[in-house]
Amino acid sequence: MLTYAKPVAAVTGALALAASLTACGGSSAASDEKVVTVYSADGLKGEKGDGWYDKVFADFEKETGITVKYVEGGSGEMVQRALREKSNTQADVIVTLPPFIQQAGSKGLLQKYTPKGADQVDGADKAADGSWTSVVNNYFGFIHNKKELPQAPGTWEALLDKKFENRLQYSTPGVAGDGTAVLIKAMHDFGGQAPAMEYLKKLQANNVGPSSSTSKLAPKVDKGELLVANGDVQMNFAQAKSMPNLALWFPAKEGGKPTTFALPYAAGLVDKAPHTENGKKLLDFLLSEGAQREVSAVGGGFPARKDIKTTDANAIELAKLIEGVEIFEPDWADIDKNLSANVDAWKSATGS
Repeated sequence: MLTYAKPVAAVTGALALAASLTACGGSSAASDEKVVTVYSADGLKGEKGDGWYDKVFADFEKETGITVKYVEGGSGEMVQRALREKSNTQADVIVTLPPFIQQAGSKGLLQKYTPKGADQVDGADKAADGSWTSVVNNYFGFIHNKKELPQAPGTWEALLDKKFENRLQYSTPGVAGDGTAVLIKAMHDFGGQAPAMEYLKKLQANNVGPSSSTSKLAPKVDKGELLVANGDVQMNFAQAKSMPNLALWFPAKEGGKPTTFALPYAAGLVDKAPHTENGKKLLDFLLSEGAQREVSAVGGGFPARKDIKTTDANAIELAKLIEGVEIFEPDWADIDKNLSANVDAWKSATGS
């Protein structure tokens, strides 16, 4: 039986889980338990139990007899929680988006482990020191309500229009991976921190306010409470199956081309994990050929392994979606180094 802590109950669920594991965290008794605890960014678990995690965790449990305990939140939130628990580790595996997986590594939260199949993952999508490996490839994007707003806004500048006042929202940089991605893309498209912050200061007039979790924004867009929000291709593509008014798009700077960048779900084995061997087995399973073949068909994402070529209907649709979009590669080491400064600049610019 899979055990899930819902995002809306992240605090109470988290405390309950922590309490249940405290007695055995890091002990030899814990290492014998048939359990593995996963801290993950949201997006891979389906709204109706039909996501990639749902399928893969069920298959993993059936094959190994190891129960998956799952805790979900924003990328930064999961890393911060693991950091708070460093003296009494609860998680075995952490899955989060860049630059937070790099942050987890630089803060000593990860131990080196190279899962089976990692040799088929591109060098840019895994740590050189073997501390983390991407398990699902993905791209940053935006969504709009195609019923009330049939044509995507197209440009960053279009979002400054009064019609978006209190009907636009993006998740919080420094807390959510996709929210941090808004900063990364804005700095790329506008040519640096200063012009990006100048733009985001103007955009704040239309912004509803902070959101720690990006996945919570899609239902608001689908219902028409919001016209536009940020997100990512995998999560929003999967959500669109049950939210018919969602459509994905990629902002461009006025006069420029739409751009995006890879924003993979990256997984690492937590340092001093209470169930290290079980964590290794799960990481191997996530990168197994069977699990990777279901990334697009079930999860609406892109396989992390380059030797897995998917041809299912979702894979074809996903390829069309990013056709013609310019893909740039961020300097993740630099972003990790300057994350606090960039988030502080954003807070100052927006009064957040």
